Amino acid sequence: MTSIPLVDLAAQHAAVKDEIAAGWQKVLARTSFIAGPEVAEFESEYAAFVGQRHCVGTANGTDAIEIALRALGIGPGDECILPANTFIATAEAVWRAGATPVLVDCADDETYLIDADAVASAITPRTRAIIPVHIYGQAAPVKRLLALAEAIDGWVVEDAAQSHGARRGGCSAGALGHVAATSFYPGKNLGAYGDAGAVLTASDELAARIRMISNHGSRAKYAHEVIGLNSRLDSLQAVVLSAKLHRLAGWNAAGRAAAARYADLLSDCDTIVQPRTLDGNEHVWHLYVVRVPDRDRVLKELHAAGVDAGIHYPVPIHLTTAFAHLEYEQGAFPVAERNARELLSLPLFPEITVAQQQRVASVLTSVL
Repeated sequence: MTSIPLVDLAAQHAAVKDEIAAGWQKVLARTSFIAGPEVAEFESEYAAFVGQRHCVGTANGTDAIEIALRALGIGPGDECILPANTFIATAEAVWRAGATPVLVDCADDETYLIDADAVASAITPRTRAIIPVHIYGQAAPVKRLLALAEAIDGWVVEDAAQSHGARRGGCSAGALGHVAATSFYPGKNLGAYGDAGAVLTASDELAARIRMISNHGSRAKYAHEVIGLNSRLDSLQAVVLSAKLHRLAGWNAAGRAAAARYADLLSDCDTIVQPRTLDGNEHVWHLYVVRVPDRDRVLKELHAAGVDAGIHYPVPIHLTTAFAHLEYEQGAFPVAERNARELLSLPLFPEITVAQQQRVASVLTSVL
């Protein structure tokens, strides 16, 4: 029995391998591994794709968030509001910048997006930024968050790591707030062949500061204006990302078709809570996440049947050992905690076949 992977990176590589091999040969011949022309080309292409003025490549998505915050002058004594139901990197970046993560719940059990009302209640005189996460592939309600941030002279910093190509109200994720950070981790809709990330902004001044911070705090060699990071996108990864970017719109369309197919295949199973797309959103389905009872048993039986489903994310940030010092108690964010117990990610990738989805749906409904 052939197993069905959660993500099929081998199938994706087959579509771009020749273009990547040719691009890598040019990089190797030129030996311009850091800050080569391929990096500038990708930055320009991705900025245009998002509809943003500037894109600055970084070594990874976690660094991208930290650099964005530091470029905004956010640090010790400041607070940044973010959802409890996200990957720990969002909170790590806030802490590494010297600020304090302030967590809030997600709004409901079908979109999993940050609760804007909870954000409004969490604002204090120390709040400097709101960090919405465009989780699982659809954009958060940034317009409401912008109003909240501007009322306190603060910032909206998008965590756009899961939303390459997503749109809200006709505007791309990554161009909705004041600045955005993204990750090109291999499993993302736009994934590198290793770690990579970027920061996006419309501000010339902010973009220059972001680039300086990511390059050891230097605009010119050995002229270090601030203590920065060593966090730059390398040329080999830029080649991969450019090759994939040219195909991303088609891959996202295939993902939307597959998501619609799951919605139909699972529609008769009342014990499954399927995801919902907000009005005005164009979802890119980084993950197809459903809620099921007795999730851990279901996952074990899916694996036994050759269906490589997964969990994103089993422990909310406030219940991790790493952030126990924030002193949130269990039950502080009931929606996020329930989702962490019940969410299940089904196999979804552009190349998934109808037969594979039918088998996933059949096994899942049988197990339930």
